[in-house]
Amino acid sequence: MSLLERLNNDMKQAMKNKEKEKLTVIRMVKASLQNEAIKLGTDLTEADELTVISRELKQRKDSLHEFEKAGRQDLVDKIHSELAILEAYAPKQLTEEELTNIIKETIEEVQASSKADMGKVMGALMPKVKGKADGALVNKLVLQQLA
Repeated sequence: MSLLERLNNDMKQAMKNKEKEKLTVIRMVKASLQNEAIKLGTDLTEADELTVISRELKQRKDSLHEFEKAGRQDLVDKIHSELAILEAYAPKQLTEEELTNIIKETIEEVQASSKADMGKVMGALMPKVKGKADGALVNKLVLQQLA
């Protein structure tokens, strides 16, 4: 079942169950997917859908950080529940240990030896972990391995 089909089914279920917040989040994701399809001028691949979901998650995490700094607990709670809904559509996140193993393999593949090879490592690594790990965490772990 494609992501769009899953979203449509969940949207119908949310309407039946009168889950307003879930319905709003699903509609936002569907709109983002449709906008991306229009921008690309073609049907979205699974990778494109993953990119959109990752972008939506990142936007909410950034908002969460800002709302926490501003002391807006009402908005923090809202973003937490939106994140929980969105994470159901994202692929399972890699653990730090799994991510470290993938990084070590990639470093060996590209024969990186210092921080100067960071670009090579990241270029080879990101397609492997796209949507499955936070870019900032990946960056931090790669730097640790190259140090």
